[in-house]
Amino acid sequence: MYKHFRSGGAKSAPAKQFHYRGHPKAGGFSGGRKVAGGGRSRYGGGGNRGGGFGRFIDPAKFVNKAQPVSTSTKPVHYTPEHNFIDFAIDNRLKTNIVAKNYYVPTPIQDKIIPHILAGSDVVGIANTGTGKTAAFLIPLIDKVLRMPNERVLIMVPTRELAQQIHDEFMVFANRLNMQAVCVVGGASMGNQMKILSRQPAFIIGTPGRLKDLMERRAIDLSRFGTVVLDEADRMLDMGFINDVKLMMSKMHAKRHTLFFSATMSREIETLVHTFLKNPVTISVKTGETPNAIDQDVVKVPVGKNKLDVLSEILAKPGFDKVLIFGRTKHGVERLAKDLTFRGFKAESIHGNKSQPQRQKALSLFKAHHMKILVATDVAARGLDIVGVSHVINYDQPSTYDDYIHRIGRTGRAGKQGRALTFV
Repeated sequence: MYKHFRSGGAKSAPAKQFHYRGHPKAGGFSGGRKVAGGGRSRYGGGGNRGGGFGRFIDPAKFVNKAQPVSTSTKPVHYTPEHNFIDFAIDNRLKTNIVAKNYYVPTPIQDKIIPHILAGSDVVGIANTGTGKTAAFLIPLIDKVLRMPNERVLIMVPTRELAQQIHDEFMVFANRLNMQAVCVVGGASMGNQMKILSRQPAFIIGTPGRLKDLMERRAIDLSRFGTVVLDEADRMLDMGFINDVKLMMSKMHAKRHTLFFSATMSREIETLVHTFLKNPVTISVKTGETPNAIDQDVVKVPVGKNKLDVLSEILAKPGFDKVLIFGRTKHGVERLAKDLTFRGFKAESIHGNKSQPQRQKALSLFKAHHMKILVATDVAARGLDIVGVSHVINYDQPSTYDDYIHRIGRTGRAGKQGRALTFV
C-alpha cells in the first residue's frame, strides 16, 4: 500500500521519509517512547504509549491488509428466506419500502422481522452497517398501523444516530399519517416539547434529553408499550445505563422490548436478563475486523510536524472523502480550522456544537461539498455515510472496540475502504 512520502519543511529532521506499516523489523513501534508529534499536543491527542488515554493497544492491531475478493475469500452468499413483499405487513408500507429500492432483506432483517411482527422480545447482535435500523422500524411502523394507540420509544447513544433513525422513519412512514419526534441535546427543547404535545407515535432520542423531558412531564413513559434499545453496548460505555434503567422502570411491565448491540459482553447479558422476557436472540455478527478495510499505521519521524504529515497524506490522490477522528472536542475543532487554513475543505462535529451545526456539517460531507470531516468518537457509532474513502485516526482510540467502530465508517456496501492510524 502506501510505503512513504517525502518529507518537506523542517530541515532538522534526520529522516527524509515517514512510513506506513511500522512493524518492529522495519524500525519498530515506539513502545513507551514518545515520538514526534506525540505527547499532549494542541489537538488534545497523545503520541506516547497508549495515546495518553485509555488502555494500551498494540499498534500491530492497526495493520491488516484487505482481503482481495476471490473464490477463496469471497464470503458465502446469504440466501434470505423472505423478500420484503413476503412479510405480513401493510401494503402501504410495502410501497414505501419498494420506493426506497429495498427488495431483498439483509440477514438481520430477514431473521428478526418475523419475530418482531409476532410480538416477541428480541436481541439482535449485528455489526454496524447491516441494516438493523430498518429491521426494527419496518415491523414497528406496521404495528402502529395495526394498533393506532401504540407508542414506541427508541433510545440511542448519540444525536447523530437518533437523527439518522428519524430520517429513515420519515421515508418508511411516508403518507402513513404517522408522526415521530427526534429529541436530543443541542437542539431546542421548546420545539421538541411542542411536537411531543401532539402525542407522536414514535419518540427517538438520547437518554439525557429523554430524562430531562420526562422530568418536565413532557413524556409519560407509562403510555409506551414498545421500546427499542439500539447500540446498547455504546450506551453502557458512555455511562447512560442508570438513565436507561430509570426510564425502563417508568414503562409498563408488559412492554415489547427490542435490544440491539454490536457486542455481547457480560454486562450486556445482565441488561438483557433485566429488561427482556424470554427473548429470541438473532446474531449475524461477523469477523471482528472488517476484511474489506485496508488498515495501516503512520509513523511520524522525529522532528517532523504531525499536522504536516497529515496534510501531505490528504493531498495525495484518492483521498476523496475522509473521516478523521480526534480525541477531544477542542482538539477536533482546532484541527478542522488548521486544515481549512491550509486550503482543505474541512468541517468538525463534536459535543460542543449545537445539533443544527452538527447536522449541517454532516449534510455538507454527505453531499460531497467538503472532503474532510473531523470528529470525536460521538460519530463512531451509527453514522451511515456513503463513499467514505478513508478513516484516519489522528489520535488513537481509547479501546480496540472504539477502533473497530471508527474504521467501520469506510469499506461499506461491498466497497473496499482504507484506515490509517497515527502511532
